[in-house]
Amino acid sequence: MSPTTDLYKPLSDDFILPSNRDVGGEKHSDPDASCTYLCGNSLGPLSKSSERLVHEELDAWRHRAVEGHFSHPYNRPWTKITDHVHPLLAEVVGAKEKEVVCMGTLTTNLHLMMTSFYTPTPNRFKILCEAKAFPSDQYAFASQVLLHGYAPADAIIEVSPREGEFHLREEDILDIIDREGDTIALVLFSGVQYYTGQLFPMASITEKAKSKGCICGWDLAHGVGNVPLSLHDWDVDFAVWCTYKYLNSGPGGIAGLFIHEKWNDEKKPMQAGWWGHELSTRFAMPPTFQPIPGAQGFQQSNPSALTIASLLGSLQIYKSVGMMQPVRERSLKLTGALESFLKKSRYFVPLEQAIKHDSQGRLGFTIITPSDPNMRGSQLSLLFLPQGSEVMRNVFKSLNSYGVIGDKREPDVIRLTPAPLYGSLKDCEEGAAWLEKAFEEQEA
Repeated sequence: MSPTTDLYKPLSDDFILPSNRDVGGEKHSDPDASCTYLCGNSLGPLSKSSERLVHEELDAWRHRAVEGHFSHPYNRPWTKITDHVHPLLAEVVGAKEKEVVCMGTLTTNLHLMMTSFYTPTPNRFKILCEAKAFPSDQYAFASQVLLHGYAPADAIIEVSPREGEFHLREEDILDIIDREGDTIALVLFSGVQYYTGQLFPMASITEKAKSKGCICGWDLAHGVGNVPLSLHDWDVDFAVWCTYKYLNSGPGGIAGLFIHEKWNDEKKPMQAGWWGHELSTRFAMPPTFQPIPGAQGFQQSNPSALTIASLLGSLQIYKSVGMMQPVRERSLKLTGALESFLKKSRYFVPLEQAIKHDSQGRLGFTIITPSDPNMRGSQLSLLFLPQGSEVMRNVFKSLNSYGVIGDKREPDVIRLTPAPLYGSLKDCEEGAAWLEKAFEEQEA
């Protein structure tokens, strides 16, 4: 039986997970066993491949110093090191190699893309996004519209779920684009909503935005490496992402962006940098900027070889398991299993009843991530009841003491993610079992 179908075996055995002892799981009976790591939505663990490649770059630095840019003991000269990453990254996001680039950080890349693609006019100046987007996106939107002389309250349209709901309905998003599209310059949502875990219908939103003459971009921080993407075929204008979550590149790892090839002639870098200049003449130091065609011309400074090596190690694992199709197939099974185990808890409250029960002070939790597997990635977001109490924080502390690692989002949510590359059915079983134990401790 292959790891794809045997859910008790990881899809890849390349990852190094902390022990229960490492993460403060003092109540676990086996302190030296691997912890129950359900936090790939926030930071992926270290892989042996990434560790090896980073050590190789340190070795190259040790023995070649500056000459490593051109003469590299592992055949990855630093002037061309991203050439090893770009084809793999393109496969992950469904793009052509020249449409992607490994560079910078997510929010910096978002600003670069908005500087090029958000070109408001007196009649078309608005940005459409989801309400409660990740804060750095909200900050970027506000600062960009202010830069163009607009008030955020006038220029930013935030789409909220209907009253009593947690997810945005596809028809509501499409309806707003239909009604407001002539005034919208940019449609920009997250591929997977960080708080609820909702997977947005990227293809239909992009198609509707384009039909109304809007630019359409995506923040794929929680989408890349998590769900299948077809950025080129969907006709997405641009996208940005980080790589330290599902792509396991390490804390603060290098980010990436996508620009559709149809923009190659029209959209040139507005904040040109040396590393975006054609390599053939880059070191001749010419005074006039000659960008690399496509997304890679938007590079500014030479990227860290250490962070690229770490990302490359993880991308090679994706390649070894067959890229996104087997990853997605396993993800659907694991997340479905975790959901099933959680719903068997005597503390589980169906979403439709959660608000009513919360008003009565019931101790428990509900799941605010969509129940339809086609509307979510790997993550499940648990909302703890009563809302506004200390229940979530107390449960989170208890989970940590048993070696269960998720992450909390104030005021009342814990996110749990059985990431398919290294997660297993055992993680789902133990995560649910220890959650039950944590609730029992609240009642004791």
